[in-house]
Amino acid sequence: MSPKRLVYLCDWLPPDFGAVGQYAKLFSREWAKEGWAVTLVGLTTDKSKREAAKPVGNGAIEVIRVHRRTYGKHRFTSRVVWTILSNLLLLRAAFWAMWRSDAVLFTGSPPLMLHFIAPLNVFLRKQLIYRITDFHPECLIAERGRAGFGLALVSRVTKFWRRRVDTFEALGLDQIRRLIDGGIPAERIRLKRDPSPVYFAAGLTGLPLPDELRGGVGVVLYSGNWGIAHDEQTFIEAYSLYTAQSPRGLRFWLNAVGAKADCVERELCARGLPIYRSNLISLEQLPRLLIAADVHLITLRDPFVGYVLPSKVHACIESGKRILFVGDASSDVHILAKGALSSSKYCRVGVGDVNGLVKAMHAMENAVTLERKREGFEELSPVVGAGTIR
Repeated sequence: MSPKRLVYLCDWLPPDFGAVGQYAKLFSREWAKEGWAVTLVGLTTDKSKREAAKPVGNGAIEVIRVHRRTYGKHRFTSRVVWTILSNLLLLRAAFWAMWRSDAVLFTGSPPLMLHFIAPLNVFLRKQLIYRITDFHPECLIAERGRAGFGLALVSRVTKFWRRRVDTFEALGLDQIRRLIDGGIPAERIRLKRDPSPVYFAAGLTGLPLPDELRGGVGVVLYSGNWGIAHDEQTFIEAYSLYTAQSPRGLRFWLNAVGAKADCVERELCARGLPIYRSNLISLEQLPRLLIAADVHLITLRDPFVGYVLPSKVHACIESGKRILFVGDASSDVHILAKGALSSSKYCRVGVGDVNGLVKAMHAMENAVTLERKREGFEELSPVVGAGTIR
């Protein structure tokens, strides 16, 4: 009997940066181990190429990489053009694999793939699985603060095509609530959380600590994407007050890309605050970066709760490091972190609660100080010890 065939569509595949592509590789292996012949189709900034199928478990995985350039997300027109072309190119590269497949799984990235693949599936008639990583156009509406006539029309069309998807894979309970509120029957939704995309081996040591971060009690790390969905102003204001009150306290390490990363760096530098900015590193080196921190910062604006789930929360939890979350309690970030970590290792404050975040940072500073005294350290060593993602 020939194996069942699955086509898995996503955006950026490793080594290009992108959480969706990282998880797509992991999940493709899961499908293959269960006996599926998987064709993984994604984007690359390198040359387009097709990698021959390799056996994995009882199945196999072949990879098709489609060349695309990156684009400036701050320019709406270029975003739209890039999205349309990327979706069309992915579908062209995947078409014959889709024709032979039993099921097609696609993600929320690139945006609006639903509007291309659902109409095509009227002709192909395949089982359609939607791993709804981000909601579109809801994210754009949340970004703008209103729908307007055009986005309201796109939203209506989106809901029409969503009702023609066979199965939804949701990343969290907050996403399930959004889907049900949007008219999707609960029986067509299954919860399938992202795992940690990195492994923390026993005895792993952190990356050497940059000189710019020495002299303080410890390090707060924001790593990954700092985009439109993520709040930045609460941390900027809180870090300003906190540093004035505790000049040898926690130092900030920014290892991020995204629409707001440069803004955060400029603002903190303009205020003369201690900050170190680094470039994104390879996935293989990521665990060592993440365990070099004492505290991990995660932020999410309230309008995006249930539409966006910062995937790094899973690795942050698994690392055992402390987590500061700036966001609403209804987000799965809070639900997961609160359920997994003790109150001494996790704290949430609402967006805009500057004084609350200052208080939380002082509490984290005290906890790190006590921990270092128990370990025999008086200040940061060149390599910060054991124990998180993007």
